[in-house]
Amino acid sequence: MAGVTVARRRSVSVVVHLVLAVVALAFLAPLLWLLTASFDAEAPLSARVPSAFTLDNFAQVLTWETSIRPLWNGLLMCGGAALVSVVSAVLCAYPLSRYQLRFRRPFLYLVLFASGLPMTAVMVPVYSMFVQVELVDSMFGTTLFLAATSLPIAIWMTKNFMDGVPISLEEAAWVDGASAMQALRSVVLPLIVPGMGVVAIFTFINAWGNFFVPFILLLDPAKQPASVGVFAFFGQGGLIAYGQLAAYSILYTAPVIALYLVVSRYLGGAFNLAGAIKN
Repeated sequence: MAGVTVARRRSVSVVVHLVLAVVALAFLAPLLWLLTASFDAEAPLSARVPSAFTLDNFAQVLTWETSIRPLWNGLLMCGGAALVSVVSAVLCAYPLSRYQLRFRRPFLYLVLFASGLPMTAVMVPVYSMFVQVELVDSMFGTTLFLAATSLPIAIWMTKNFMDGVPISLEEAAWVDGASAMQALRSVVLPLIVPGMGVVAIFTFINAWGNFFVPFILLLDPAKQPASVGVFAFFGQGGLIAYGQLAAYSILYTAPVIALYLVVSRYLGGAFNLAGAIKN
């Protein structure tokens, strides 16, 4: 009986690993095309060994108008959206995590519902509102809306991180005369720094890959981020500069990868509350 159980577990393990391998290949295939096409002078729409190795694709896209300015605009807007979203999420999640509010559960359900709204369903009223308040073609207004799109899930994530901090730590601060905001700043926030980093990365990546919002709200090409700039490589009549598109895509993904590596190195991935409470 034990031998049958072990054999069954091995079979399940083999099937699971095969499924994961297929999924990994599905994700690696586009990356392989990016690497080969970006160095190919005549890049096709398929991964192959470059027939003529060249760096001209990068040289053609590494200009101020083509890539540097859109990347800078994207960093400004997405970084601002991440900052606004993290600060707002902390201020919203703290009372939801620490106080028994009367309408807490309905509010949480409303936040969860808002996180599932499709962007296309709200863009028409949002655009109308932006026209009335004169925020169309404004990088500041677009940054605020990008932060708002990630705020519901950011509140949920931040609340879960705060729930993991024992309230007895704040009670000790309250006994010493600290106010609620002082306890939040000096006790809770230092312990959820990794969680805030996760929320910031999530918001940044969500805004960085958003094409629809800046494409609708920003009219001046000089203000558009890199997510919209990729549209410039799709020419008229179905002509696409695949080599330049691949090179631009690599440059476009570099800030996200760099951000992830930096944050994962300096913040780690878990909380460390060891020694915070005496048993």
